[in-house]
Amino acid sequence: MNLTAGAGSGKILSAVEKYEKYHACYGGEEEERKANYADMMERGISFRKHKKVLDIGCGIGGPLKEISLFSSTSITGLNNNEFQIKRAKELTCNSGVDKTCNFVKGDFMKMPFPDNYFDAAYAIEATCHAPDAYACYKEIFRVLKPGGCFAAFEWCMTDVFDTSNKEHQKIKEEIEVGDGLPDIRLTTKCLEALKQAGFEVMEEKDLAIDHCPVPWYLPLDSTHFSLSNFRATSVGRFVTRIMVSALEFVGLAPKGSTRVLGFLQKAAEGLVAGGKTRIFTPMYFLLAHKPGSSNH
Repeated sequence: MNLTAGAGSGKILSAVEKYEKYHACYGGEEEERKANYADMMERGISFRKHKKVLDIGCGIGGPLKEISLFSSTSITGLNNNEFQIKRAKELTCNSGVDKTCNFVKGDFMKMPFPDNYFDAAYAIEATCHAPDAYACYKEIFRVLKPGGCFAAFEWCMTDVFDTSNKEHQKIKEEIEVGDGLPDIRLTTKCLEALKQAGFEVMEEKDLAIDHCPVPWYLPLDSTHFSLSNFRATSVGRFVTRIMVSALEFVGLAPKGSTRVLGFLQKAAEGLVAGGKTRIFTPMYFLLAHKPGSSNH
């Protein structure tokens, strides 16, 4: 589906930069969410000086930046998107952590690193984009040193998901199409793939069940009203559509913006429905290690 037909790449990238300033999801503002994820990774991996850590599918380096702020760990961010790497470098430089961070363009299904290279690795809402979970985890296993830990947050369907339920299938499809995902895996399938790749699992849990003071999908819920959440309400979405349509009409917004907005709003509806029915979680946490001893 070509959502940006007729829009120049420069305009689309400009829109992405603006989007970064307003994005919030999963139970808190963006910076708070990054800090929470970074804290969870720290407890699982224990970042220390002189360690080499890999951030798989690092995006624009949000969690990477947070981790670097409280540790002297050397972190490499892997991303297959040149624009996001450029933004990540700018943001880490602005935060003063560029001396301990570096970024590499590459595919996490075929990483440009030697065997047994990293002391630890983590992936935050990234490996759900992998077409094959086993192959992805096996590649992560390859680049980790013996004894190295791997932690991940996965987007998954839960055991509540019923393949024979048409409404469940509709919700799943909205999430997949709206968020550019392949077939969303069950939590049990991710766990099985991790073990088959050679990892020894130390911990696995759906943090959306017991560790969220508020539902993770609340900022996206159109039925929930608050001043900070106004844009996500039905009225807020209507006003936003009118404004974006007007801006697109007069040429101040890229061509196709209204279509993209509608597409993203439909994706948000799928996420909210998935959360309310508990058939979907964006917070399936996995912690595992590669068998063997480490000298670190």
